[in-house]
Amino acid sequence: MAVTLTTAARNAACNAIVDLVDAGSGAGTLVFYLANASTEVATLTFSDPAFGNAATGVATASAITSDTSATGNAAAATIAKFLDSDATEVLRCTVGTSGADINLSNNVIATGETVAITALTVTVPA
Repeated sequence: MAVTLTTAARNAACNAIVDLVDAGSGAGTLVFYLANASTEVATLTFSDPAFGNAATGVATASAITSDTSATGNAAAATIAKFLDSDATEVLRCTVGTSGADINLSNNVIATGETVAITALTVTVPA
């Protein structure tokens, strides 16, 4: 038997997840990593609060500040982590140019490059 969440349950779950990004004394971050998940290549800063309230299980991010001086070393970012302001991991996802959780126009990030996110949502499925 498959579990199906109501819209109210999806919204509550989604809000609980994205609200964790706001934990700590400041804004959370979206950090891009190499495949080893420990080498950072770019760090973007969420607004505080990071997301608006979920609707139909989808929370949309508020403005995200670009990283204008990435430390990429011309390497491919393949993992991203959502961290609160105390650097506690909230969630992680895949990064690529298509078919990933976060798709960038180019996930090979050069040193000093600007990395920007224009739209981001977190979805809790039914």
